[in-house]
Amino acid sequence: MSIHNPAYVRREMTSARPAPQKTRGLSHWLRANLLATPKDVVLTLLAIAALAYILPQLVQWLFIDAVWVGTDRAACSTIAQGGVLPDGQSGACWAFIGAKFQQFIFGRYPEPERWRVLLVMAMFAVLLVPMLMPKAPFKGWNALALFIALPLVSFFLLTGGFGLPHVETQLWGGLMVTLILSYFGIVVSLPVGIILAMGRRSNMPVIKILCVTFIEVIRGVPLITVLFMASVMLPLFLPDGWTFDKLLRALIGVSIFASAYMAEVIRAGLQAIPKGQFEGADSLGLSYWHKMRLIILPQAIKLVIPGIVNTFIGLFKDTSLVSIIGMFDLLGIANLNQADPAWATPTTPVTGYIFTGVIFWVFCFGMSRYSQFMERHLDTGHKH
Repeated sequence: MSIHNPAYVRREMTSARPAPQKTRGLSHWLRANLLATPKDVVLTLLAIAALAYILPQLVQWLFIDAVWVGTDRAACSTIAQGGVLPDGQSGACWAFIGAKFQQFIFGRYPEPERWRVLLVMAMFAVLLVPMLMPKAPFKGWNALALFIALPLVSFFLLTGGFGLPHVETQLWGGLMVTLILSYFGIVVSLPVGIILAMGRRSNMPVIKILCVTFIEVIRGVPLITVLFMASVMLPLFLPDGWTFDKLLRALIGVSIFASAYMAEVIRAGLQAIPKGQFEGADSLGLSYWHKMRLIILPQAIKLVIPGIVNTFIGLFKDTSLVSIIGMFDLLGIANLNQADPAWATPTTPVTGYIFTGVIFWVFCFGMSRYSQFMERHLDTGHKH
């Protein structure tokens, strides 16, 4: 059919269309996420009704009726319970958190020596912040200081040496132990996981079998079992007179467990790389290690950033399981202090768990938001 057929030629202008709605701002977000369809409107109204019912009572218990100052359980107990509060009025016992706050942070670390812990935390923050900034200079030196120098300096600061009094690791606890375990586990699990993932994809049968066996065995048992074996079974294989510090056993167990899961995350990224990338690297004459370091691994790790951060978040929360071997992390210290008869009230345990839960949430939410930032920063596949 001829393209000059008049039936295919418009003879009049189309009517003007309304201006497009705003695609930014609060109103657009509400329309797109909460009010897009009638079902969304109904669910939004139900959620608002549930929040209107729950939030006032929660705010009342957490803040309005809460006890902020006190020296013992009497401040958070009703008259019927032997305290000073009117019967029927009981809120969160934040006085308990205030009285035990330093133990939540330092555990039973000697009070005159706690400046050493604060110094280590300050050095960690100073080195971590520029490491997280993509455009910060001297990344190599920063990484060397954060992952090599800081652990060595922290070891002598926290345990003692060079004139500092010795502090046994049995006295360590609280947020301090949680951060140490998670930091060590993260630093070790990523490189070990990468090596295991490459070993699992290796063409050498012995290397592949060893890596597959390690990964499947560790992933097939719970972390509690790994910690128990690291704490109880590991010393049985050492020569007579040799022993491992309890904290070191926990570090080994947590790192081994996280490395097995990290290996599978990295392997997923390696399998997602197109075969042409491997062939292109081979055509350039690159060796295996240059190919992996310069071309394959950067792309693979970028693809699995959500999985890596998810493993880190799980590791951070799983540190609470070290209580099975007698280590008192943040949650363990909360449980330990709730048994104090001086603060035995019905609201003390709930308040302690809420406090520890908020701390865990802050750290995990921070890692999650940073991973989303890095995903956006590294998402260059569709940029012009």
